[in-house]
Amino acid sequence: MPKKDELLEMYTRMVRIRTFEEEANYLFLQGKIPGTLHQYDGQEAVAVGTCMNLTDEDYITSTHRPHGHAIAKGADVKKIMAELFGKDTGCCRGRGGSMHICDISVGMPPAIAIVGAGIPIATGLGLSFKMNKTDQVVACFFGEGASNQGAFHEGLNAAALWQLPVVFICENNLYAASTHIGRATLIRDIAIRASSYDMPGRTADGNVVVSVYEA
Repeated sequence: MPKKDELLEMYTRMVRIRTFEEEANYLFLQGKIPGTLHQYDGQEAVAVGTCMNLTDEDYITSTHRPHGHAIAKGADVKKIMAELFGKDTGCCRGRGGSMHICDISVGMPPAIAIVGAGIPIATGLGLSFKMNKTDQVVACFFGEGASNQGAFHEGLNAAALWQLPVVFICENNLYAASTHIGRATLIRDIAIRASSYDMPGRTADGNVVVSVYEA
């Protein structure tokens, strides 16, 4: 069970994510934020429960909903918002936008909007950590829709074969864009796919931050 100060920090990070997302959406609907916007609110516990186990030296890879991951990892909120506005003061100097948030200083390379594309990159990061003999870990976030992509199977197979320090985290919100999981796969518990690669798989309640943290 997390300590009191850890629980307070978890709560603070989740509120920060929710507040940021609500404000970003408000500004987007007003037409002040260019491009598109994919919100993360409702999934705060997954990012925070995971990132509370990580250090600044550990890395994460993100998806087309990267704001929550970035904030949970400790990225500069002002730089994230500036990026949404396309400003030069943004984390990608205004060239990445909502779906390519990053902050290398806290271990977050640019997020990737292509479904499942962050999985082989996480595997590559894990390989570099192993070859350099560091004690770093990669936490790879992806949605359940990505688990039907070839990149998912290739990435997990290589990570398992080479015994790499990567934790693959499926954020199962039941819908890949507008497609319900029941129309895409017969598997309801995505974690059991880990057994195909002799890899441990755990399922946690993504609405309960302590459940994610302990898993």
